[in-house]
Amino acid sequence: MGTPGRKGPSDRLTALPASGRLILLTLATLAISAVGGFVADALSLPAGWLMGGALAVTAAAMAGMPVAMPDRVRDVAFVLIGMSMGASVAPDSLTLITRWPISLAALVLELVLIISLTGWMLVRVFKLDVGTAYLSSFPGHLSFIMGIASAGVGDPRQIAIIQVIRILMLTICVPLGAMVLPIEHFAPPVPTSFLSIIELLALAAACAATGWAFVRLKVPAGFVLGAMAAATVAKLAGFYTASLPPVLVTITFVLTGALIGSRFAGIKRDEFVKAAWGGLIATGMTVAIVTAIAYGVSLLVDMPFGQIWLGLSPGALEGMGALGIALGYDTAFIAAHHVIRLLLLSFAIPAVVVLIQRRERKLETATITGEN
Repeated sequence: MGTPGRKGPSDRLTALPASGRLILLTLATLAISAVGGFVADALSLPAGWLMGGALAVTAAAMAGMPVAMPDRVRDVAFVLIGMSMGASVAPDSLTLITRWPISLAALVLELVLIISLTGWMLVRVFKLDVGTAYLSSFPGHLSFIMGIASAGVGDPRQIAIIQVIRILMLTICVPLGAMVLPIEHFAPPVPTSFLSIIELLALAAACAATGWAFVRLKVPAGFVLGAMAAATVAKLAGFYTASLPPVLVTITFVLTGALIGSRFAGIKRDEFVKAAWGGLIATGMTVAIVTAIAYGVSLLVDMPFGQIWLGLSPGALEGMGALGIALGYDTAFIAAHHVIRLLLLSFAIPAVVVLIQRRERKLETATITGEN
């Protein structure tokens, strides 16, 4: 019990005007995300700033702490997520397709099987809605997927649980062998140049304007998809080649982590367990599909099975690359396939979201017609 006549922190917070209270809660939420991201990054956890922030805010929300992400801050996060996705596309991504046609065709088949089968499983076995199931099944682009989910497609909390479990299993457990071998980690390509302030502002304006247009056109997750479309087209068209400043990427991850974690307020234990089991089974199915496809490719090309498996695996590039170096594999092959996978997902995710929205509208129309 508090001391009579003395107000505690919650009392003082409640006494503030609504706008002041929202600002303080937002700043606190972002601070929790930043601290969690910093700790995870310092521990070299995969996608540390994003996952650490999301886990920290999630823990705070599930512990009963008030968290908040106002719509305006959320929209800024959406634009930054889309802009980061488009800016991360390699300018030579399209030219890589001609170098390994069989394995890249297998990569396309693998993605189709992973998304369709794990999405189907989550709908039929775990009774998730279509949006939640299929956004949970995409093997990559977590920040992009969560941006779309937070914009109203699927259940962001269950998607976050399933995707975080998938990432943890694939980026920590699969490359475990690299940790016991005497090698250095194979890091992703380090950017050598960054956008200037003027270029950055111009790109941000184009992304925000395109996102606003997508929202006006009723495109699902308009700010995310619009910003991603603008940044990707500009990158592939050669309007810019430099990377986003690291501090902006970090800010994007902190905002995304806060956005993900804030969705966990009031989550129930049975809801968490259900999504966790779905994540484990979906990851198991993903590994089985990758193994089967890699074996088939190994029968058609003169290449080690392990190299093919590492190239097709939807794990983190640094982990797969580390194993590739340890085993003497062609790391260019591994890196190229991961780049192409992310490029394919950049186009596949919006397409699937549109199909989901159309399906939901048809179901709503059929329901209304049936009732009448």
